[in-house]
Amino acid sequence: MLRENVQKRPLLEMLSQTFLERIVAEAIEVLSKVGVFVENKEALTLLGDAGARIDQNRRVLLPEDLVWRCVRSAPSPIQIFDRQGEPSMLLEGLNVHFDPGSAALKILDRRTGEARAPQTEDLLAFARLTDALAHYDAQSTGIVPADVPEQIADRYRLFIALLGSRKPVVTGTFTVEGFAVMKEMLCAVAGDETKLRARPMAIFDACPSPPLKWSNLTTQSLIDCARSGLPAELVSMPLLGATAPVSMAGALVQHTAENLSGVTIHQLARPGSPIIYGGSPGAVDMRSGTIAMGSIEAMMLISSYAQIGRFFELPTHGYLCMSDTKAIDAQAGLESGMGAMMAALSGVNVVSGAGMLEFENCQSFEKLVIDNEICGMTKRLVKGIISREEKLAEDLFGDLADGQLFLTSPRTLAYMREEITSPSSVIDRQPRELWQTKGSKGALQHAHELVNGLLGTHKPETLPEGIRAELVRIMTADARRHGMDRLPAALENAQPR
Repeated sequence: MLRENVQKRPLLEMLSQTFLERIVAEAIEVLSKVGVFVENKEALTLLGDAGARIDQNRRVLLPEDLVWRCVRSAPSPIQIFDRQGEPSMLLEGLNVHFDPGSAALKILDRRTGEARAPQTEDLLAFARLTDALAHYDAQSTGIVPADVPEQIADRYRLFIALLGSRKPVVTGTFTVEGFAVMKEMLCAVAGDETKLRARPMAIFDACPSPPLKWSNLTTQSLIDCARSGLPAELVSMPLLGATAPVSMAGALVQHTAENLSGVTIHQLARPGSPIIYGGSPGAVDMRSGTIAMGSIEAMMLISSYAQIGRFFELPTHGYLCMSDTKAIDAQAGLESGMGAMMAALSGVNVVSGAGMLEFENCQSFEKLVIDNEICGMTKRLVKGIISREEKLAEDLFGDLADGQLFLTSPRTLAYMREEITSPSSVIDRQPRELWQTKGSKGALQHAHELVNGLLGTHKPETLPEGIRAELVRIMTADARRHGMDRLPAALENAQPR
C-alpha cells in the first residue's frame, strides 16, 4: 500500500469567504466614495496622473480598477536576505517569521527593573541579544535612543543594528531626510545599490494615520522604498472605538482601505516593488482609556486581515507576541503567548512585537528571551505531525520486553530533536527537589541570568573593517549635520577590530 502524506498544517481563519469578500468590497467602496487624505505632493501627482480624483483639500478618490491594477502588480513571494547576502526569510503562503517589536521609547532596566530612557549601550546589547536568540528570524530597530539628536534617531538605530547583528532588519524612517542616509548605509553593506535591490536586507515600516490619512512622511517612505526596491511594510493602526469603528468588522473595512491605498501609492511609484500587507491594531479599554494592543480583539483583527492579505496574494505582517503590562508577570506571558500562537496559526509572515511591554512603548531584555521560547514553541506547532515512515510506530513492532527499546532506538536518535522541542533554561522542567536546591528560581530570574550570560559570551559575526569604517563615516557625517560633534563613546567597543 502506498504511504499517504497526511501531514496537515494547523490554520486559523476568522472569516468565511463571503464575509471576507464583503469587507473587501466595502473597503473599495470607501476608497472610491470617501477617499483618503494624502499630504505628499509627489504622491498626489502620481495618483492624479493615474486617474484618481483629487479635491482641493487633498482628499483622493481611488477608482476600483486602479486599486486592483496596483494590487495585482505587487509581487509575492518576497525574499529577505541577511547582512551577508544569504536568504533569511521567505515571505509567502503561511510561513511565519518573528522579530522583536520596534520603536520603544523606554527600556526596562535589567539591573533595577525600572523603565528608563534608552542609551546607545542598550541598542548595542539589544542587537547582540537578538543575534543570539535562534527563534528570531530578523532583528529590529527596536529602541529609540535618548543620547543622540531626535532628528537622526532613525538612521542611528539602523547603524547600530548593522554593526551588531547579521540578521535582516525591520526598521522605518522618522524623518523625510532619513531614508537617503539609511539607504546609503545599506548600500555600503550590500556593496552597491544594484546588489541591495537584488538582495534586500531591510524592511521599512510605513504607517498611515487613522482614519484614512497618509502623512507627508509615511507617503514619502512608501515612494522611496518602491523606487529603491526595498520592501515596504504597511502598518495600519485602527483603534477600536477611538480612530476606527468600534465593531471589528468596521475596523477591518478601514484597515483594508488604508492598506489598499498604501499599495496603490507604492505601486504607482514603481510597479512590481515589494510590499507587505500589515498593521498594529488595538482596542480602547473603557476602564482606563488606554489602547489595549495585547487584547484578544487586536489578535482577532490581525488574524482576520492576514486572511484578507492572502486573498490579495500579498505577504502579511502583524504586531503580536507583546503585552500591555508594565512588568514581566503572568499577564505578559498570557498576552504574548496567545498573540504568538494566533499569529502562527493564522500564517502571519512577519510577526513583530516580541520583548515589548506597555502598549508598544517599552522593551525588556528578559521578556525578549522568554518570548524567544514562545516563538520556538509556535514554530513547532505549525510544523504539525509528520508521517515519517511506512510504519508510523515502527518501534512497536520490535521487542517490547526490552524496557530501553524507545530510549535506544535509532529512530529516537534520528528524530528526537525534530519531534521534541528543547527549550533554554528559561523553561524550568526540573523535579521540585532539584529546583529547590538550585534556588527555586522562576522564569524571570532564569531569563535575567540568560540575558547576562548571552551578553557576556555571544560574539556576533563582525563586519569587514572597511564596511564598518564606511558606516561610521556615514553616521558621523550625518550626526555633525545635526550638531553632534562625535558619536557616543559606547560605540568605541561596539565591534572588535
